[in-house]
Amino acid sequence: MSSPESTTRRIAVIGGGISGLAAAFRIAELAPQVELTLFEAGERLGGILGTIYDDGYLIEEAADNYLTDPPAVLRLAERLGIRESLIGTEPSQRRAYVLHDGRLHPVPAGFTLMAPSQLWPILTSPLLSLRGRLRLACERFVPRRGDDEPEESLAEFAIRRLGREAFERLVEPLVAGIYSADATKLSIAATLPRFVEMERRYGSLTRGAMAAARARRQSSVESGARYGIFVTPRDGAASLVETIASRLPPGCVQLNSRVEKLAHAGGAWELSCQAAGEARTASYDAVILATPAPTAAMLLEATDVAVAGLLGQIPHAGCAIVCLGLRRDQLARLPEGFGVVVPRTEGRPILAVSFASNKFPARAPDDALLVRVFIGGALNEAALEQSDAGLELVARTQLDELYGVRGEPQIARVVRWPGSMPQYHVGHGRLIEEIETRVARHEGLELANNALRGVGVPQCIAEGERAAEAVLAHLGQYDRDAAGAAASATSTAATEHEAVPEK
Repeated sequence: MSSPESTTRRIAVIGGGISGLAAAFRIAELAPQVELTLFEAGERLGGILGTIYDDGYLIEEAADNYLTDPPAVLRLAERLGIRESLIGTEPSQRRAYVLHDGRLHPVPAGFTLMAPSQLWPILTSPLLSLRGRLRLACERFVPRRGDDEPEESLAEFAIRRLGREAFERLVEPLVAGIYSADATKLSIAATLPRFVEMERRYGSLTRGAMAAARARRQSSVESGARYGIFVTPRDGAASLVETIASRLPPGCVQLNSRVEKLAHAGGAWELSCQAAGEARTASYDAVILATPAPTAAMLLEATDVAVAGLLGQIPHAGCAIVCLGLRRDQLARLPEGFGVVVPRTEGRPILAVSFASNKFPARAPDDALLVRVFIGGALNEAALEQSDAGLELVARTQLDELYGVRGEPQIARVVRWPGSMPQYHVGHGRLIEEIETRVARHEGLELANNALRGVGVPQCIAEGERAAEAVLAHLGQYDRDAAGAAASATSTAATEHEAVPEK
């Protein structure tokens, strides 16, 4: 590693969402000698991650659980010293349902998004017709696609391998519940690359899923532990945000500070921001843009109009979450499992229903349920034009039809996220490669947001940490090669503890 210069290096992180927080914390960890400033335009940190505590209910404003693979959340929690505060999902409720012809049917056991690890549950599922079941069962005989063939959409990939019926009744609603997207436009390579790799390696999603299931069973036998796929902070996402913020250098967080201009001149990055009605300017050696892509595009217009234009090509969709607190005796039928996904073919105005209090403990009073209903998405953005009262009525009407809800909810909250979900359309991978190639020409500049290589919280954390290590390496404050070698030397021991036991 090159010797740092005697002058103190200054780094600005623009954006206080989870990507920006992860970047700032990584900088503070690796190079406490650096002068760090985190600019956040709003009045709080966390971006879309926020928690509402209301009369015994713990309501997440966005994602309420995080994947343990990739393990970025687990590793961050370990370094923060809060690993024990992460809890797993309730084992007895680990199932989801699909609405078909107005009736609820469990997702067949072993079916993960689009890969069946067991055939019998598929062959006996009433979700599919006999023809649809047989078509899906024949997936292992579908020829592998050539590596040199054009990129496929998620819909094209799923229909080719599993059949149209399985796509419409299983894959599409499950994916819509994650991406709020149009599967006919989504890139399979950019959104779910592991299934592309399954086909490439095993020639079949079924064979690949079965191999993965065998590996998980073997891992459980060898470790003696029961592991979960999802975790969440016991006290909500806000507790994770607050913990990260508490570990940052004193005074480095600047709330209500909107960066309005970014320019590169004389080897330094000049920032202009508005704070408390006052214009301020400052100079930094490096900048991490951890804002949503549209904001990053605006800030980069003066520096690189081409990069700004490329970022502007990434479409975004929005959704609303109607959160309802209901007494158990208000429902004629108590919901089971984690939730329900709703296929487009059902013609209903909702994407999915999530039962937060079934997933995790202490999300609702003992005699109550916390239900979250998702409305909108890329195929129904007009729904967001309704008032909060209108959205609440839609949610309550749908719940009544499904579970027989009587009376007024104890609490009702509508959370709106317009234009917050980037859409990884076909060609997204090539677009991101071009953006990153152009950004690399600007010394001391890095991007970190959910429009790049993953929309989930673990991916955003990983992007923030990658950006932090890149700017520190550029400034001679961190040796990535040496750190990578050290990580490889301890990877086996670390892997043995990656999954979180269910609590």
